[in-house]
Formats: sequence, C-alpha cells, structure tokens
Amino acid sequence: MDCAKAGILTHNHTMRNVLVIGCGDVAARIIPLLSNGYKVFALVRNPAYFAKLRALGVLPILGDLDDRRSLARITGLADSILHFAPPQNEGFKDARTRNLLSALSHTRGRKLKLPKRIVYISTTGVYGDCGGAWVSETHPLNAGNPRALRRVDAEKQIREWAKRNRINASILRVPGIYSADRFPLSRLQQATPGIDDSEDSYSSHIHADDLAHIGAAALRRGKPCRVYHASDDSYLKMGEYFDLVADAFGVSRVPRISRAEAQHVLSPVLLSFMNESRRLTNQRMKLELKVALQYPTVGDALAEITRPSVQA
Repeated sequence: MDCAKAGILTHNHTMRNVLVIGCGDVAARIIPLLSNGYKVFALVRNPAYFAKLRALGVLPILGDLDDRRSLARITGLADSILHFAPPQNEGFKDARTRNLLSALSHTRGRKLKLPKRIVYISTTGVYGDCGGAWVSETHPLNAGNPRALRRVDAEKQIREWAKRNRINASILRVPGIYSADRFPLSRLQQATPGIDDSEDSYSSHIHADDLAHIGAAALRRGKPCRVYHASDDSYLKMGEYFDLVADAFGVSRVPRISRAEAQHVLSPVLLSFMNESRRLTNQRMKLELKVALQYPTVGDALAEITRPSVQA
C-alpha cells in the first residue's frame, strides 16, 4: 500500500491528539476545521489567551519556544503537530524550531512517543528573487535575507528530523496572506509609492481561510517530506494588487515611481519584498491535497467583501 495513503488521518472513530504551535489568526481559523476526529491542544506563552482558546474547545498548555525547559509537557502528547510559529527575529538559524523538535524527541525516562505527522507553515521567500519566473516546489532555494534564511533552516531541520524518525512532514510555502481585515489600507491611505508597471515585481497571495483549509488538508493527506505551495490563482504584479484593493475600497491608487527612486524612498523591509518577483504553481496542492479554493483570486475575495449586503 502507498505509505502516504496509509498515513491519511481519516479514522473519525479514533480521536487523535493534535498540538498547535503558534496560535495566531490562521490557527484560529484552522481549529474549527479539526473538530471532527481531533482533540486539539495549543502551546501558548501568554495565559491571557487561555480563555479564548478554551472557548474554541482547545486545551491550552503554557510554554515558550524561546525557553526549552518550558516545553516538557508537550513531549509524547500529540499524534500530529501544526507548527505555525515564526522564527525569532535575529540570526540565520531558527532556534524555536530547534527547541520544539528537541522537546518532541525527549524521552523523559520512558519509551519515546513521537508524533506521526507535522505540518509547517513556511514562506515563499525561501526562493529569493526569481525574476518573475514560474516557480514549482522543486525550484532551488535562494533566500535573500536573514528572515528567509531562518525559514530555510527551519524547513531543513524539520525534513531531516522527519526522515530520521520516519515522520510524515508537510511543508507549506506561503506567500502574502490576506483577509477582510488584512488588506494594506493604511499603506494606501499613506500613499506609499509602488513601482512603475514596467519594472514591477510579481507577488502571490492566499486568503487566510483558504490557508486554514490547506493546512487541515495537509494534516490529512500530505505526502511524506513533501512541499506544497499554499497559494491562490492570482498572478498579480504588486502594483496591480494595490490598485485592486484601492478600487474596491474606494481610496486613491498609490503613485508609481521607478525602481531606482524606490531605493531612496522606501524602507529596507518594504524593499526586501518589492525586490523579489516570482509566480507560483499550485497544482500539487490542488491535486494531492484535494483543495478547492474558496477565493481563487484576490478579486474574488474583494468582490465578496465589498458587495453591499442584501437586507431581508
């Protein structure tokens, strides 16, 4: 039997434990999708979030990925791990992922019980600038800044750990995440310039709800040590994206400047995004994870968000 098919978690009569690491917006969207067949735990470093998570049916566990000693309670706890936590903000290695994998691998004087699956949310920034080329999951990695290099390190750690321990690992490489409350309206209102169309970069996108469904699908159907692009069907230049959002919300389009001018006007962080251009293929995600996007394009989402509500 195909080992990937054998590993699919569809045994709804058997409750499985899943541990969520990184309880942000995407985690809040994926947790309701796990109600059938999973008992959900979450690693949380701030007890103030416990009540909110308990209201979602989650069992919170106090711990901090920056403090390896605080992670003892997660050892042997879960059949599956959803690792959504970003690396720390400095260096070229992801110390948080290293601490997590160490805690999951610790025996504490008894027989080691490792998870069977791990799903990790990474970034398409691991590819660096591709000059607008089409990029598949096998494209060489060429991270262009420390933030992306930390993600490359996290992916490498997870894949090596998974292969060594025969664990099913899925890596989701994610582009720009958006939702109704995550559009760049403040940037539009500040009229931060975009790049002239002739020099502009391609950017990719995914709605947060679709990303949650992709994560849940990877948990059930992801093939061993497999990378998936968690991206929609939009192939927009960055300026086109800003114009779409501006038009939908009725605000002014941002001015455009040359790439040379942008080097003197825009912040280094903004430039690091605008200096990278690539278009992502997403066929592997659709075929293997069997995901049908709720919002195939940014335009689809904007049309729904800004559509006048019909009064009953």
